[in-house]
Amino acid sequence: MTQKLILASNNAGKLKEFNALLSTVGFEVHAQGEFGVPEADEPFHTFVENALQKARHAARLTGLPALADDSGVCVNALGGAPGVYSARYAGEPKSDAANNAKLVADLARHDDKSAYYYCVLVFVRHADDPQPVIADGVWRGVIQAEARGEGGFGYDPHFYIPELGKTTAELTPDEKNRLSHRGQALRALVEKLK
Repeated sequence: MTQKLILASNNAGKLKEFNALLSTVGFEVHAQGEFGVPEADEPFHTFVENALQKARHAARLTGLPALADDSGVCVNALGGAPGVYSARYAGEPKSDAANNAKLVADLARHDDKSAYYYCVLVFVRHADDPQPVIADGVWRGVIQAEARGEGGFGYDPHFYIPELGKTTAELTPDEKNRLSHRGQALRALVEKLK
């Protein structure tokens, strides 16, 4: 028997990816928009607090278990920035091109270009769940000035993986899902839910 699970997102790519893995542990994942749930505020300075806020918000408004993620790119020379502000690094409105241009400019004076993608997933059985299930993943790379590749989104054209000799935007969707921070976190969550 499957149980409905609300994804605190309306991202079709995430929905498909999460459904594929979570169906193996009895969940049928639905985007929060299907239930009229608006986006939650993300007022916190940590990924885990923002993900927990989003999961509780979706669970509260639907009465169903919920799953939320928060992720971003963290650059060592910039003290972990853009971090939780990755989607709005260059301000409003959200723009991948503007965010990438700002990141490349901010890193230009630094020798250390190392960075990592980070993702945290939070699963709650109900809005006031005292024991949320939390899983995370890290994917290390280097920020390069020149964009390469047509796939992915966000910072992917500038996020270079030295051992692969490619940016994440040059990977196939299957390669990215297998290696990525989100893929790692999702597999860890599935193991915890088993």
